[in-house]
Amino acid sequence: MMPYYWTPTTQQQMTPPQGPIPSGRPPVREESYIENILRLNRGKPGTFHFSFEHAIEPGKNTKVVRGVVEAAGRDHVILREAKSNHRFLFPMIYFDFAEYDEEMNYFNQGS
Repeated sequence: MMPYYWTPTTQQQMTPPQGPIPSGRPPVREESYIENILRLNRGKPGTFHFSFEHAIEPGKNTKVVRGVVEAAGRDHVILREAKSNHRFLFPMIYFDFAEYDEEMNYFNQGS
């Protein structure tokens, strides 16, 4: 017996879509979101710039960290400062930009 879907407005049977059912796994091709790009360049030395709507110190609402990305998620990045080995957890909403000392890894731009 073939499963079907009944649509009362058209009064006809519709067969389910053929082919593999999505498994919930991420797509094969990575998307170029900032956190994915930071993960591709994990361990590479760089300078990371953050700004905040509130001041860290009076008159100062920016933070610059010279170090490496240890991990990056959808809403955060973990950096290790080069000089002190101090680790920072920054929400991505405060991330402005990054500068790397060497060529950055990026996704294959082929079709």
